[in-house]
Parts: sequence; C-alpha cells; structure tokens
Amino acid sequence: MDPVLRVQGRFGQRTLLLTTAAVPLTGWTVHALALHRRLAASRRDPLTGLLRRDAYTARARRLLARHGEDTAVVMVDADHFKQINDTLGHAAGDAVLAAFGSRLTAWAGPRAAAGRLGGDEFAIVLHLPRGRREQRLTQLVRMLHAPVVLSDGRTVGVAASVGAATPDVVGSRDLAVLQRAADAALYDGKHSGRAVLATAQHVTVPSVNGRRAGRPGTAVWGRAA
Repeated sequence: MDPVLRVQGRFGQRTLLLTTAAVPLTGWTVHALALHRRLAASRRDPLTGLLRRDAYTARARRLLARHGEDTAVVMVDADHFKQINDTLGHAAGDAVLAAFGSRLTAWAGPRAAAGRLGGDEFAIVLHLPRGRREQRLTQLVRMLHAPVVLSDGRTVGVAASVGAATPDVVGSRDLAVLQRAADAALYDGKHSGRAVLATAQHVTVPSVNGRRAGRPGTAVWGRAA
C-alpha cells in the first residue's frame, strides 16, 4: 500500500477515535452545567431570590469567621403582612415578599449572606464596621418602608421591623447567639419604624414561642419618615 495512504488511514482512524471520545465528554459537560444550575437554583428561594436557610447559614458562618468583630447579623420581619394577604390577596403578599427580597439584596450587596428563613422572616449577615452601622441600618429601614407597586398599578404601604447584633457588643461570634440577640432586639422595636441594635442583655432575654419577653436597654436608629 502507498505510504501516503497508510498515513492518511491512520490519521483518519485517530481523528474518528478522538471525535467519538469527545461526544460523551461534551454530553457530560452539558449535564454538569445543567446540574450546577439546578443546585444553584435549589440554594435560593424562588420567590425572593434570597438564599434558603442552609445556604444562608453556611455563608453567614464563613463571613463571621472572616470579618469577626466587624460583622453584623440583621433580622428583618415584615409588619402587618397577614393583613396584606387577607385584604389584597396572596398575589399581593407574594409581590411584597419579592420586593423585600430585591431591597435586601440591594442593601446587603453581593458579598453578604441574605436569606429568607421562612414566611416573612429574613436574615442578613454582612461586613459592617462600627462607624457605618447607624447610617446603614437607617438606610435599610427607609428602603423597607417604601411602598410597593403591584402589577395592576395598586400601591401597597409596607413596613418592617429590624434588629441587629454584632460580635463586639454581644460578646460572641456564634451565629445562633447573634441571631437570637438580633431577634430580641427586633421585638423591642416592633412596629416602631426603627432599627434596634442588640446589647449583651438581649442574649439572655427569655422567649415564649420565639417571642422575646422583657425590655432591656437598646440603641434605636432610623425612624422611617
């Protein structure tokens, strides 16, 4: 056989082998990308776009370990949310939750852990140095009190209660401890239109069904106009 033909034959077989091998590789690549997208989607709440509890918790703990004393844990609870559902319908309630999700995401920034813990309860962990806390929490309160415009043009008045806790004040970097203190501070300022920063006393506030009892001293910021 002509040597040229033998070389071409060997080259053709090698090309066919490589091409055949590339087909399942491409298929697995597509499958892996699709799986990655599904996993990423499963980490987020489909209504608000915020992290689900497990994904939020994992990222929040990493932020606390990285930034330490300059980290803030912020709890947010929508005010009068049941009334919105009862009077305007669940579609309006969903629109309010989606709007809150967008506002919390915008406020916290891409490096924060912003999660929906369930219902109308949200949590954020972010890098927030002491000198910026008052300004940023006041900004958050104002954002959450801006009316929500529904798809049919109706405007819904909304509000939210905000509590925050920081490791340097509370004396702990444990996420559960900080969330409990922030939640206790939130209920100290419930329906007040202000963000409340927890003190060390909030860690020991007893609770009944998750609701705080007692009223220790607090720092309160950001009454909504």
